[in-house]
Formats: sequence, C-alpha cells, structure tokens
Amino acid sequence: MQTVLKWLTPTIALGVAIFILFFLISINSQEPIVEGEPLALETNLVQKNPERMWLNHFSESERKGYSYPVNEVYVKLDLDEKITKTKTYKLSAKVKDPYQLFCLKEELRGHQLKYYLKKDKQGIDLLIYSQNVDKLNNLVKVLKNYKIQAQIGLFKEEY
Repeated sequence: MQTVLKWLTPTIALGVAIFILFFLISINSQEPIVEGEPLALETNLVQKNPERMWLNHFSESERKGYSYPVNEVYVKLDLDEKITKTKTYKLSAKVKDPYQLFCLKEELRGHQLKYYLKKDKQGIDLLIYSQNVDKLNNLVKVLKNYKIQAQIGLFKEEY
C-alpha cells in the first residue's frame, strides 16, 4: 500500500503538469489571426398594424374602469392665494434629573401639548411648538413649582 501511495502522488503531479503544458500550448498557438469583417446583425422586422398592437389593449382598459399608473402628473396650483402668517411660539426648557422629567411629562399630559424631548450630555431638552401663547405661559408658571426653568420665544423657521 505504501509503495502505491509513494508512486501515485508523483504520477498525478506529472499528469497535471502535462495537462497544463498542453493547455498552454493550445491557447498560445502560432496560427495567424485572420482579420475578417465585423459581424452584422441582419433582422427582418415585420411591422404590425397599429390597431392590433398589444399596447393598444391597455389604452382601452380605462373605459372598463381601471387606469394604469403613469409617470407624468399635472398639478394646478393657485398661486394668487394670499399666504397668512401665523406666529408660532417655542418653549424650551432643560430637565436635569428624572424626577423633574416625570413631573414635566405629567404636566404636559394635563395641558394636552405635543412636545419633543432631546437627550444629550448636558441633560434633556424640551421643545414645544404652539400658536397658543397663553397655554405656554400657564405651563411656564406650573414648571416653576418644580424648579424647571423654561423660556418662551418666537419660533423662526430657517429655510
């Protein structure tokens, strides 16, 4: 068994080397390359009658109650309409500990205001955008009871 394995490995290696040698000779042959004319595609297209094309079938389907989606949309805008400006106010406050955050959330739920909380390294920032300045002033007075400093200012949207 050992003698078979002793001669089998070199025999396989020699066979692979001969195969690679013949392969390299066949792909690198010295035959001259014949330069011919480029290939041309010859097609015989038959034009169908426009009444019988498959695309016309889809255009008829709108009458049947189904319209296919399109890529073009036309929108009519009435630009003569006057734009009314409304004042939007911004309430901002810093929350420093979890107790203040709990109290703040309970008060916001009681005042039914939508708010945005942003957490970062310095603490939690509260932002409220509203057009009702009286509601925001009442909230600032209530937040002073919990030692939460809040400021109200005009919100200027940046474009």
